[in-house]
Amino acid sequence: MRYLALFAFLLAAACEAPAPSVPAPRGPLPDLPAAQGGSPQKLSDFRAVVRRVEPVAERACRERRPGADCDFRIVVDDRPNLPPNAYQTLDRDGRPVIGFTLALFDEMRNRDEIAFALSHEAAHHIEGHIPQTQNTAALGMILGTVFGQLAGLDAQGIETAQNIGGTVGARRYSKAFELEADSLGAVIARRAGYDPLRGVLYFQRAVDPGNQFLGTHPPNAERITVVRQTLARN
Repeated sequence: MRYLALFAFLLAAACEAPAPSVPAPRGPLPDLPAAQGGSPQKLSDFRAVVRRVEPVAERACRERRPGADCDFRIVVDDRPNLPPNAYQTLDRDGRPVIGFTLALFDEMRNRDEIAFALSHEAAHHIEGHIPQTQNTAALGMILGTVFGQLAGLDAQGIETAQNIGGTVGARRYSKAFELEADSLGAVIARRAGYDPLRGVLYFQRAVDPGNQFLGTHPPNAERITVVRQTLARN
């Protein structure tokens, strides 16, 4: 038990470690004009939103992260059987990619919801959440190795401790990152001419993850509150 307590303490007190390389998306993703499937009206709405939000997001990126790659590639991920989702990643050259699955369009009711989701994903890149997550994941793996060695674990046990540490490290700030992206995303969406308050109401219908320990997303009500507070300040 004392080693478990030590591991928890080290994880809580640790500083940043070097970030590992960023995995690229698996296979090519279609750009907007090439996307097939889904509601034609929803895809048309998405393209219209992209035309307005993308330049605003890229301008915010250049203002907040001088020197960063702010040339967003926005795609429709039309791989079959993917659940409703929007995500931000980096390609092999470090260019920021924002992807929307076709299933997500079926759940979104208006352009304000699409604009908020797009702005939210852009905000993840602007705030540097991928490298920060990589740092804490790498640090968690290091601390997992230290724990395994102190506990006298064999090679398999140390590998397990590394994996646990990496998972805990990667998720340590994930809820805070989501709220941070909600806040900046609300600002971007409003600057692009959309209503973030109407957009964030998507979370009144979405499945609520609750406040789970090491969960990746905060409760939906908290996200709505953060957007309201952000708009009241700006």
